[in-house]
Amino acid sequence: MDTGAGEVKAAGQGLRLGQGLMGLGRQLLDQLYPPACIACQAPLAASNALCPSCFAGLKQISMPLCPVLGIPFDSDIGAEARSAEALADPPPFQAARAAVRYGDIAGTLVSRLKYGDRPELAQFCARLMQSAGSTLWEARPIIVPVPLHASRLRLRRYNQSALLALELATLTGLPVDAHLVRRHRNTLQQVGLSGDGRLRNVQGAFSVHPRFMERLQGRPVVLVDDVYTTGATVKAVTRVLQRAGASEVNVLTFARVVIGDELPI
Repeated sequence: MDTGAGEVKAAGQGLRLGQGLMGLGRQLLDQLYPPACIACQAPLAASNALCPSCFAGLKQISMPLCPVLGIPFDSDIGAEARSAEALADPPPFQAARAAVRYGDIAGTLVSRLKYGDRPELAQFCARLMQSAGSTLWEARPIIVPVPLHASRLRLRRYNQSALLALELATLTGLPVDAHLVRRHRNTLQQVGLSGDGRLRNVQGAFSVHPRFMERLQGRPVVLVDDVYTTGATVKAVTRVLQRAGASEVNVLTFARVVIGDELPI
């Protein structure tokens, strides 16, 4: 049975080899230049880390929060209390969690990971995501990254969501399947679109692997992406997974936009 493990393992080995070579190069560079903060470039004692000031500016999400959407609450209003967004528009997935609120520092890290050719930042982001998604790991899910269309993957050279998923798989010991869902239709970038525009943009853009149930093996799914803005993309992927037979889908992102905070670039 082809579960895709070989493909993911090969991708992971390639990533590890690249990171290993980058690590050797970094050791040499560290002899010439001190490691710097991954956000502001301030000198640090270790690489791939934030300085104290930037880390303090990273708004980590913790309890109390909405049990469905993971939106942080200003005060504890009860373990089962849901956010207005979850009540007004219940999502198709069971729960969403994010490591940090989207803001200046989180936006810098996401932008550099996504567009700045800084794949090594996935390791830092995944460490925070592992903790944020702690309740999701108990059911031993399969980790599935939100896919890129092939044309965009060729342009960027890597899928940042797949890098996050691979790092999470290493941290949790759980399987990852980067081919369980594919984006068969190229879509516009979601940045700058309205909420309705985002929904229309991703409608009908995703499909599952022909041997979906064989690859899923009855496991729940944790869908991984970099930023949760309106949730249009992860909702579209969730519906495709559910129609194909997935019994439980949860969502985990590095950052999420909270109403009242600044929007992603």
